[in-house]
Amino acid sequence: MGEQSLPCLDILEATPEILRRLMAGVTDADARWKPAPERFSIAEVLAHLSHSEGHCYRMRLDRFLSEQRPEFEPDDAQLHLDLYRDADPEDAFDHFEEQRETNIEFIRGLPGSDGSRVALHKEAGEITLAQMLHEWAMHDLGHIRQIAELVRARKYLEGAGPLGASYNLKP
Repeated sequence: MGEQSLPCLDILEATPEILRRLMAGVTDADARWKPAPERFSIAEVLAHLSHSEGHCYRMRLDRFLSEQRPEFEPDDAQLHLDLYRDADPEDAFDHFEEQRETNIEFIRGLPGSDGSRVALHKEAGEITLAQMLHEWAMHDLGHIRQIAELVRARKYLEGAGPLGASYNLKP
């Protein structure tokens, strides 16, 4: 990591556009479709992304910068299922996108040296801001993959007819 900028801003900045393209043509019914009762719908994933953008990542970022060695609780999406269950997918995505734009702009203004700031994560132990940014990017990529699988199963599998039979989708 150089002094110029913090890591992972490229993927964090690209995530909203990647999601927008994946979801092109997805209807409200598609967004609310659940492949199984215990699995997330696209709408629930978007609500989770919106919620975690501010209540997890931005909160941690602000604490990294304002406190000496802050302590973080683990984030558990399962605790917020009721919040995600009835969320409007368009509203959730719009809110996520607005927060992400603000967060990227803020992070771009920080010196690369801030990446070495340290916090204590109660589950993972000592972490740096740079490590959190890498985990944030991994979180994005995991949910991009999850939404891609939901779109594949809901929007394209049936249209593939017998060609889709060989795909073992697990959205």
